[in-house]
Amino acid sequence: MDQVTARKFAKTQAPVRISSLSFDSIPGQSRLFLDYLRNPISLKKYYPNAVRAVSELSRFAPAVLANYHTDRKTLCDALVSINQDSGAGETTFQNIGRLREADCVAIVTGQQTGLFTGPLYTVYKAISAIKLAEDLTAAGTDAVPVFWAATEDHDLPEVSHAFFLDGRDMLISTDLGIESQGLTVGEVKIGESIRDTIANLFRSLPQTDFSPQAKQLLSDAWRPGTKVGHAFLRSIMAIFEKFGLIALDPQDPQLKRLSSPIYSQAIENADDIVTGIVQLGKELAADGYHTQVEVDDNYFPLFWHDGEGRRLALRKVGDGLYRAKDAKIEVTSGELLHLASQHPERLSPGVMLRPVVQDWLLPTLCYFGGAAEIAYFAQNNEVYKTLGRPVTPILHRQSITVVGKKQQKVLDRFHLSLEHLFLGVDALTERVAAENVARDTDELFTEIQQHIEGDLRRLGEHISQIDPTIAAHLKTRKRKIEYHLDTLKKKTLLASVRRDEDTNRQIEGLFASLLPRGAMQERTLNFYNFYNKFGDNFIEWLYASLDLEDTGHRIIEL
Repeated sequence: MDQVTARKFAKTQAPVRISSLSFDSIPGQSRLFLDYLRNPISLKKYYPNAVRAVSELSRFAPAVLANYHTDRKTLCDALVSINQDSGAGETTFQNIGRLREADCVAIVTGQQTGLFTGPLYTVYKAISAIKLAEDLTAAGTDAVPVFWAATEDHDLPEVSHAFFLDGRDMLISTDLGIESQGLTVGEVKIGESIRDTIANLFRSLPQTDFSPQAKQLLSDAWRPGTKVGHAFLRSIMAIFEKFGLIALDPQDPQLKRLSSPIYSQAIENADDIVTGIVQLGKELAADGYHTQVEVDDNYFPLFWHDGEGRRLALRKVGDGLYRAKDAKIEVTSGELLHLASQHPERLSPGVMLRPVVQDWLLPTLCYFGGAAEIAYFAQNNEVYKTLGRPVTPILHRQSITVVGKKQQKVLDRFHLSLEHLFLGVDALTERVAAENVARDTDELFTEIQQHIEGDLRRLGEHISQIDPTIAAHLKTRKRKIEYHLDTLKKKTLLASVRRDEDTNRQIEGLFASLLPRGAMQERTLNFYNFYNKFGDNFIEWLYASLDLEDTGHRIIEL
């Protein structure tokens, strides 16, 4: 772990210590992601416009602007309406005004519309885009941050939970409590149970000076009868009210009409798009990388929305003929072209096409994504090329773990770091027991194991003089004895900690706070978990802690 800095932030005067951890040290990272972080230029085959540093991005601005043909007035008029409905602050509307100008580019990110904004990385994406837009503007390239809310996705179970820490630092979850029935997530209406969900949540959370405000913000956004997409955007814009973030809902009717030409191009070139993606997938595999999205020859880059609002995948079943998945409906390419022209709201892009649609609507200079998005961007550059669009550079969003004073105190007590948690609960507990709680037990086991090792060695030497075959058999028995002793030692050390309620609770609290559900904190905990503790200070501390040139995982000690 590299030590970076210790700072004080002007607005809040709160001391924050920051360090950075290489993703090579974090389990579960794909080879493609790690190689991209180390040297994106070496992967030009998959990322044609990759950059070594964010400072290089401004050189792409002329090409982006030259290839941008969408009506900015219509776009920005739609954005004004969306952001008014989302409760955006004045700075957002100033930024929309800047976007109307022909020399302004967009720094884009986006995420599924999760309950109460979903995991923390949603906020980290947005704040990364805000920071880069401000840095580029200060350096002479006018840029504004845009957040694309993925309201067209239809996997409601994936986004219907939010996770928090209760007063004992134990993980608790909330649930939206409704079924989508195949509708896009953004169109699902929130039920009456949301009131009880919020009330029960705040009965479980620690009560602080900021709890009433946090509860009010969520209650104002997540109301019965409100659509999930609208509630999500209101929550996001409440967080970034002063930061100028521009919200974008791709289901907006004006934006759908602006998307019509790129939908039509995708339909007309569907076969070439699929051929290119499939071939690139084979090349990724040949180079030892994984394909994030499985695409076969019958793939189609657009979804079809039926009369009931369900979003259905299309599969090619013949020349120019497609069938809607889970429905006995077939459509021709001609019928799809008609929909694209006259009723574009009946279509939406799949994951391979969505970035191209996004960059058709917006003068996108770059996109901030996570590891999975970086992986599928390696596949979809063929879509850009087929449709004659400049390939958008993708950057990894800022990645952060927030360590509170309570967690840092426990880490210090047991001489641990975040990396030690990657060992897992049992292995870490054994370490704590051996070094702190049950040192005498660990030493006793070690002493006995050494004695047994010596005695078995002497016995083996003696037996080998009598019958070498029996001595070989002893080696097998020796390994079994060592295994059983080691197992007994682990069980004893674990038991010693579990009898120590205070230590056991502290270790459980560490994992719930820093590695909940076995994943990095940012992939589970919700932003409002921290807002409840720190209020508006939290987002300011996050912003002041950013370093867009740091490709590691940042650890912020509050």
